[in-house]
Amino acid sequence: MKTFKKVYIEITSVCNLACSFCPQTAREKSFMKLEVFNTILDEIKPHSDHIYLHVKGEPLLHPKLGELLDAAHAKGFKVNITTNGTLIHKAGPKILSKPALRQMNFSLHSFDGHEGSENREGYLAEIISFVREASAQGVIISFRLWNLTEDNQSNVERSRNRETLAMLEESFNLDFHIDEKVLPGSGVKIAPRVYLNQDHEFKWPSLTEPEDDGKGFCHALRSQAAVLVDGTVVPCCLDGEGVINLGNLLQTPFSEIVEGERANNLFYGFSRREAVEELCRKCGYRQRFGT
Repeated sequence: MKTFKKVYIEITSVCNLACSFCPQTAREKSFMKLEVFNTILDEIKPHSDHIYLHVKGEPLLHPKLGELLDAAHAKGFKVNITTNGTLIHKAGPKILSKPALRQMNFSLHSFDGHEGSENREGYLAEIISFVREASAQGVIISFRLWNLTEDNQSNVERSRNRETLAMLEESFNLDFHIDEKVLPGSGVKIAPRVYLNQDHEFKWPSLTEPEDDGKGFCHALRSQAAVLVDGTVVPCCLDGEGVINLGNLLQTPFSEIVEGERANNLFYGFSRREAVEELCRKCGYRQRFGT
């Protein structure tokens, strides 16, 4: 039976931003009901103890986020949440005391990725206020700046990032410049349980993208799987449109889905360093794992 380091659960396909790096989903916008969430947890429990509340959508928008975290804790799961951080002032009090919460990932590049963002200082101040309290309670924090260009020569981008990093440096009383310590694709510790990661911007895989030679490896269905808001199971967190629809766990047991013919073809294909799915051959992120 396949086991996974993590299973992504998309509790909502709705987002409050429209970032340039994140294609808007063509799927129906909806919020996962608590009973559906509980069903998903029961189905994936034999396969993993860690869930990530993220695929598309902004999880802090979910009106019952606190109840979802309580349900996860009751079933023995640890939870990571990835957020753009704009709603942390509202959602923070609902989630701070939840024992299931293991890690918060803040996509700080969302501020500059969303046209019309205002008040960088206020945005970061609210996030940092939450981070101080959450990290003191044992929650791991990851600040993400995933907006580097391949040559990293964009003066506008570097200037924006420097503003953000300067505010973090001041808030955490750092005696070094973060961008002198951190390399693309890696992270630096800036406080107990608080890290910052920088990386290049990546393009979401799409059937409209050019196809590569199909050689290479991926961790899809090896270390992770994902469940979309309607119960559709996909092999990884980057299949935001459900192109590789392996089945719906509200209709078919998760164990059967991840051991089904299409899932196994994908899994054993990557064992041979071969991308058997068209979407995988059009995924630039896969190239990061080499050939």
